[in-house]
Amino acid sequence: MKIVFASNNKNKVQEIQNQVPESIQIVTLEEIGCFEDIEETGTTLEENAIIKANYVTEKYNLPCFADDTGLEIEALNGEPGVYSARYAGEEKNSEANMQKVLENLNGVSNRKAKFKTVIALNINNEQYLFTGTVEGEIRNEQKGTNGFGYDPIFEPEYLGKTFAEMTLEDKNKMSHRGRAVEKLIEFLTRLE
Repeated sequence: MKIVFASNNKNKVQEIQNQVPESIQIVTLEEIGCFEDIEETGTTLEENAIIKANYVTEKYNLPCFADDTGLEIEALNGEPGVYSARYAGEEKNSEANMQKVLENLNGVSNRKAKFKTVIALNINNEQYLFTGTVEGEIRNEQKGTNGFGYDPIFEPEYLGKTFAEMTLEDKNKMSHRGRAVEKLIEFLTRLE
């Protein structure tokens, strides 16, 4: 089975390709000739995932899935949430985003946070949503060099290390995206 993953984020593509069985081939936007930056104009993660999946399905008539992920910090009333990628500005700079989070949490003892991923799948003229979450906390400083985005400051489920200190395989076993992708794979394997 071939299916398009509507993302230009090479890190996300690599994470998901490492997770899917050989029977499912992930096709990138580049491979179908889609070089547009699909605008995320939704106000929820679900809306953004649907916008991206619908764009590819409508324009290229291909089965497709898309995701949107947000970091929700309890002490910041759920921020950055749907605006996680551009929290510190439209240039989507991960370093600046992490610095803004750390500055906003300076002196705050409640460090509870949650990562949430929503995947929208368009296949056989139907749409399905899959959600994965992981609870954790925001560290006071960056640790680790693996991963991307907020991985160096997010410690999942109080394990004592950040996502950026884990191997890709270990991260995929427990991450928000990994959990949502597991549900997607389970669904797709039933279709084969």
